[in-house]
Amino acid sequence: MRAKVFYGWNVVGAVSTMAFLSFGLGFYGISVYVATLQRLHGWSASVVSTPVTLYYVAGALLTAAMANLYERLGPRVVVLVAGTALAAGVAGLGRVTQPWQLYPTFLVMSVGWGAMSGAAINIILAPWWERRRGLAVSLGFTGATLGGVVVAPLLIPLTEALGFETALSTAALVAFVTLVVVAAVLRRGPEERGLGPDGDPLRARPDRPPARGERRWRGDALRTWRFWSVSIPFALGLAAQVGVVTHLVALVTPTLGIGGAARAVSVTTTAALIGRLATGLVVDRLNRRLVASATLVIQIVGLVLLASAPSPAGVYAGCALFGLGVGNLTSLPGLILAVEWPRAHFSTLVGLVVGINQFTFAFGPSLVGLLRDRTGTYGLPLAACATLQAIAAVVVLTTPRARIRPE
Repeated sequence: MRAKVFYGWNVVGAVSTMAFLSFGLGFYGISVYVATLQRLHGWSASVVSTPVTLYYVAGALLTAAMANLYERLGPRVVVLVAGTALAAGVAGLGRVTQPWQLYPTFLVMSVGWGAMSGAAINIILAPWWERRRGLAVSLGFTGATLGGVVVAPLLIPLTEALGFETALSTAALVAFVTLVVVAAVLRRGPEERGLGPDGDPLRARPDRPPARGERRWRGDALRTWRFWSVSIPFALGLAAQVGVVTHLVALVTPTLGIGGAARAVSVTTTAALIGRLATGLVVDRLNRRLVASATLVIQIVGLVLLASAPSPAGVYAGCALFGLGVGNLTSLPGLILAVEWPRAHFSTLVGLVVGINQFTFAFGPSLVGLLRDRTGTYGLPLAACATLQAIAAVVVLTTPRARIRPE
């Protein structure tokens, strides 16, 4: 008689699908929205980028509370509400005619992004896996990368064929229906099926620390360099990354044209998929901080190429090298926390780190947009982003060697 497949794999598939849409429409798609709004309405880079900063700040504030929301309401309810907000925001962007309308539209959309971004992937999967968490999380984030490979490049020709409003309304409807199905698949944890993590027999587990004790423990963590040596480098690295990704279509269009810009996004996100899969296969056997530093260095080389490349081949090469690290910078913080901190506090810490990171990288699009408007080119913004990533590559390696043992 064949053994039943562990339901945790169903959850991985559902989370990967969730990430496909939340990252495809809520992260990679931002580059398409920014470039299209600039082209349709003649708005400057900074006018369109500032609401994007508000979007990421609002998402970051929500992300910091994700652990409690998922614990109290369960993943089904949270993903259903978040999916509705994401779809409503995306559809609303296609109807914007004045710059001020971007702000409420992005605020609605931020509920979907904040509740279904990197922290959510870690939080939903954490109860299901221990030994194979690195693989499970990497597979979950693979959906996020595929969202960049498929959704963002598809939005460009879809917009050209149907118009901006119809294209976004169609994408929003597909996302909403799919996320309703995803929510139906999700469960709180393997205990509901009489199993432990990884499908092992159910064992007695210590009760979750009371809220007051958890707050005190979180405060203690915030006073340690071990915590900040994860949060600071990824906050800086992601600020640079999100700034570049947000402006990628506008950045490469003068050299490549509209069709070439779609291909450049595909090259970037395909490289991100390759980088994430390759890292997922070996990350459980390597020093995860060293992997993070190497990822940042590779992205810096890509940024140098993008800033200096005089030809389409150089632009594509820069996109490929930059893309190799795009997926890893979102998944590595949780993977580092998983091996350096007690399991009982993982959900709280990952929500805190991702929230801090998202709050910081929220200013990446505005930084790039303002520098672009001031100088008239993307050379200085790319140099600033490379500098942030260089600092991050060094800081992530500076931590005490001793690990925090599980309680």
